Amino acid sequence: MNSILSLFNDIVNLYIWVLIINAILSWLVAFNILNTGNRLVYSVLEVSYKLTNPALNLIRRYLPNLGSIDISPVILILGLNFLRNFIIEILTSAPF
Repeated sequence: MNSILSLFNDIVNLYIWVLIINAILSWLVAFNILNTGNRLVYSVLEVSYKLTNPALNLIRRYLPNLGSIDISPVILILGLNFLRNFIIEILTSAPF
């Protein structure tokens, strides 16, 4: 059971890092530091958007319009941390 919890924890941590990298890359593109005409930059952005946009769009659907401020990655990270801690707490306290 510990190996499954460890794998779940690692997957959540990896997805959180992908979210952080996606946010940083989107800032760099918005400030014209990264050129999306470069094929490598475009490929990395496309992969990060495909991994994160389904979950972020679900959250954005319920958030009020804050202008150019997007807090959906922060809410998703908080939700993932809560879910991870909740599942680990439930499964480690259950008698097997």
